[in-house]
Amino acid sequence: MNKLILNTGVQDYIENNLNTDIVSVLLQKQVFEGVSQKELATQLEAKKKSRSKLPTWFATPKVYYPNKLNIEQTSSEGAAEYKSRLVSGKNLLDLTGGFGVDSFYFSKKMECVFHCEKNAKLSEIAAYNFVVLGAQNIKAHPGDGLQFLTASNRHYDWIYVDPSRRHDVKGKVFLMKDCEPNLPEKLSLLFSKSKNVLIKTSPLLDIKQGISELEYIREIHVVAIQNEVKELLFVLEHNCSNDIVVKTINLNKNIVQEFSFELEKESVAEVTYQLPQAFLYEPNSAILKSGGFKSIGVEFELHKLHQHSHLYTSDKLLDFPGRCFKIEKVLPYTKKNLQSYRNKKVNITTRNFPVRVADLRKKFKLKDGGEDYLFFSKNHLDDLIIIKTKKCEPS
Repeated sequence: MNKLILNTGVQDYIENNLNTDIVSVLLQKQVFEGVSQKELATQLEAKKKSRSKLPTWFATPKVYYPNKLNIEQTSSEGAAEYKSRLVSGKNLLDLTGGFGVDSFYFSKKMECVFHCEKNAKLSEIAAYNFVVLGAQNIKAHPGDGLQFLTASNRHYDWIYVDPSRRHDVKGKVFLMKDCEPNLPEKLSLLFSKSKNVLIKTSPLLDIKQGISELEYIREIHVVAIQNEVKELLFVLEHNCSNDIVVKTINLNKNIVQEFSFELEKESVAEVTYQLPQAFLYEPNSAILKSGGFKSIGVEFELHKLHQHSHLYTSDKLLDFPGRCFKIEKVLPYTKKNLQSYRNKKVNITTRNFPVRVADLRKKFKLKDGGEDYLFFSKNHLDDLIIIKTKKCEPS
């Protein structure tokens, strides 16, 4: 951590050059003695990445930034604030603290937060920023979190861990044991030090796989921001034997959509199937990731179009956690029925349909945009259909 970067002149340069091309900064002759152009570029890149993701850090004078990869890997403020609602008590141990965004928000709910980070430089940066941000109740410990926990004689109200995928593991599908730390292997240690464990994982993790690898799961939270799933959160409580509750949340700028269900009830729920009625409903991405396809239909008294389509219909307009559409026409999937849209703007969604969106656009010369929304799907009779709709909102 080069503290010369915190000098007023350097900070003014960073503030005044946020929109400057990074390459041109790197090619410039050294502007400040003791501060390389590469260091300036690192601060500029990371601060720009923080503008929308970490507005508190962005707006706070003299925050010191790590490289942009650390910013990309950290939680957004919206997700961190949501996680902080899940914990309470006197102390929390953040086992894999990183840049410290989660620790900062946990500190608003806990009397004391212990932040462990084995990257010594990143730990130093986080510790400095905690002071700048006024979070005096966070204690930063550079070093391996598991080693810190093993050596600690303290009992924690919560342990939080954000495991990272090991670099030698390839492919999109991965296991908890493929991460560092290996949580299935370390759960007994964690439960020897705390009754409550909160685990953040990538949205790529298969929920059923996560359930099979972990123990004592009380809740699973699927967190989406502006309809993009960002995190899966597993809340573990030692010796918990209750049915797992899945909670979905979609954090938008002006509205928060929440929906919860019990896994056991989802497995036995019964849904009805109907041809498209007056309105079409598409669940948000958090619900789609959660797998609560039966529960959402039962809760809102909706009919599914097809078992695998995950589109729903009803004859009335509802306040629904997802997108709502007024159905104008339902047509068989034929070339003739798409001729009127040739070279025109239309929004396209496919659900349980054998042709991809890109191929539909190319084949029928459909442009992107406009007010019409076409859904390509199957009905419960297995017919390929086109549902012409317009977006609507409950009054």
